[in-house]
Amino acid sequence: MNPEARTNGTAVTEFILLGLVETEKLQPMVFVLFLFAYLVTVGGNLSILAAILAEPKLHTPMYFFLGNLSVLDVGCITVTVPAMLAHLLSHKHTISYDACLSQFFFFYILVGMDSFLLTAMAYDRFLAICRPLTYSTRMSQMVQWILVAVSWVCSLINALTHTIALTTLNFCGPNEVNHFYCDLPQLFPLSCSSTQLNELLLFSMSFLMAGAPVVLIVTSYIYVAAAVLQIRSAKGRKKAFFTCGSHLTVACLFYGTGVFNYMRLGSEEASDKDKGVGVFNTVINPMLNPLIYSLRNPDVQSALRQVLVGRRLLTSGVTGSLLSCHFWVEKNFP
Repeated sequence: MNPEARTNGTAVTEFILLGLVETEKLQPMVFVLFLFAYLVTVGGNLSILAAILAEPKLHTPMYFFLGNLSVLDVGCITVTVPAMLAHLLSHKHTISYDACLSQFFFFYILVGMDSFLLTAMAYDRFLAICRPLTYSTRMSQMVQWILVAVSWVCSLINALTHTIALTTLNFCGPNEVNHFYCDLPQLFPLSCSSTQLNELLLFSMSFLMAGAPVVLIVTSYIYVAAAVLQIRSAKGRKKAFFTCGSHLTVACLFYGTGVFNYMRLGSEEASDKDKGVGVFNTVINPMLNPLIYSLRNPDVQSALRQVLVGRRLLTSGVTGSLLSCHFWVEKNFP
């Protein structure tokens, strides 16, 4: 590397995102697929949120956390996919250095919040099934808001730490990022300064942000499984397993892809696999979450039906009003 570039700080002012596919013929198909996935994800998660807000039966701690998770899923896919769609549409794959920092800063906040919220949901299930007599006091509305607030603070600290650490690196050589959004494992190889401390920081923070929550979730569900097996009613056991099974499925998908992406730095040949993991993190997981939580959940399904019927009635009412106005205008102003 040029020694003058090393001493002059960040010489690179923009990066080139190579995207998912480099073949131009495949880009229109990728655009359509990801646009569809984005609309389905946003629509599905906002529908879940609307159902939780509209149905009093769902005003419980578990669905309070699920509503927050839906908002995070919308944010997570919005941080990455619209920018990728814009690049495909304009055939311009560059992103400024500041925009790159902003993208992964917000992405890390949202991913960190996802991790802590999944832990809070596991704790909620533990209290509901293993400590039912004290559940209402231990998981009061105040406790719920405190858990969410603490999650935001911890996620913000994590994102700020990585962002500040990244600004200490010099980028003075190649600027092609082999990904469709900015992420640390793909940015480190482009630095012309040592990234050992940054990689150690990423590994240790990832362990704290994911390792500790995984331990807490597994411990919670060991107690939950023991308590559920003691339920005499087969219907009660089935309902408990369905409720916990949805959460466990989402947690396994989230932490599984996260471990693969952030716990094995320094593997250059895995860059194309990272794109697949990135698709899971930013698109597949947020898109599947509404389906997983509504599947075999009669309360959520009933609330979703009410939301959809209400929306249909509202649309027909507006259409009827417009037609009435049209006829009135024609009658009085021929």
